[in-house]
Amino acid sequence: MNHLSLYPRNSRWPYRQLLLCAAALLLLFTAPSCKEITDKKEIKLAHSLEVSHPVHIAMLYMAEKVKEKSGGKMEIDIYPNSQLGSERESVELLQIGSLGMTKISAATMESFSPNFKVLSLPYIFKDKEHYYSVLDGKIGADLLTEGEQYWLRGLTYYDAGSRSFYANKPINTPSDLKGMKIRVQASNTAIAMINAFGGAATPISTGEIYTAIQQGVVDGAENNHPTFYLSRHYEVAKHYSLNEHTMVPDILLISTKVWENLSPQEQQWLQEAADESAVVQRELWHQAEEEALREVIKAGVSVTYPDKAPFAKKVEPMYETFRSEPEVYTLIQRIRAANDNTAQKDNK
Repeated sequence: MNHLSLYPRNSRWPYRQLLLCAAALLLLFTAPSCKEITDKKEIKLAHSLEVSHPVHIAMLYMAEKVKEKSGGKMEIDIYPNSQLGSERESVELLQIGSLGMTKISAATMESFSPNFKVLSLPYIFKDKEHYYSVLDGKIGADLLTEGEQYWLRGLTYYDAGSRSFYANKPINTPSDLKGMKIRVQASNTAIAMINAFGGAATPISTGEIYTAIQQGVVDGAENNHPTFYLSRHYEVAKHYSLNEHTMVPDILLISTKVWENLSPQEQQWLQEAADESAVVQRELWHQAEEEALREVIKAGVSVTYPDKAPFAKKVEPMYETFRSEPEVYTLIQRIRAANDNTAQKDNK
């Protein structure tokens, strides 16, 4: 369990642990997460994606916009490819202010801010329009600031598409998953989902998926089109079953320690640039999805489109388990109501 997430901002983190962590980070990083050079501020942003990924390209766009809006008074230095640590390690560095910004999946975020698990529930979003209406509305906005008690502030969401199964055999019904070890993110919700389908959930870090499938440590995994393609997982998993069980967004985070060190004007520049980058990223993502699917088919991958209803029925009991967590259960009802509202709007 992440020890930092257990200590909200209004509590006192153990003093010895803080000193040890700070000392280690001073050795690892020679520059602070947000530094002032004369009258210019630089913010370090680290993530685990490749430079060809739509999210990285959107971050470059954001960095350009921040520099433009601030007249060169603010800059964002981007470190891709896990240069400064894994996704989870980057978040922990944000919590103690040794890193300025990072990108994290909402699935990983639930380990730090529990209510985010609602975004990882299977089939919680009925379609893309419903997904965007939630993220762009009050529910999405409320969740972005919810992590502040754990020193994490969300700036915007990046589209991470829908997640589907790829494996060494087709997965067209839940029964096909029986006896299969499926790699998942370190998310209790994802683990519960795979188990509900009848598979055996196996958390493995992103960088180990290729080898794990190749060596038979797992029988398959689940992810979106661009990740399946860019990570070259299609070389070891020749069956891609588009059951689209989840739509889990990415979140652009900033350390509250860094955010609170910015002036209101600087915060506005950064927030505007982040919002604009999200618009760009969605278009890039759509293009990347089309290209990825086209390329994996060209590489010999068999793509199928299973009936989603049997999968959705298998995981429906998961929703009732959250009655014991009133905040999450309320969010579930709000998200489902948002879909009803979207439908009513379309029928007008």
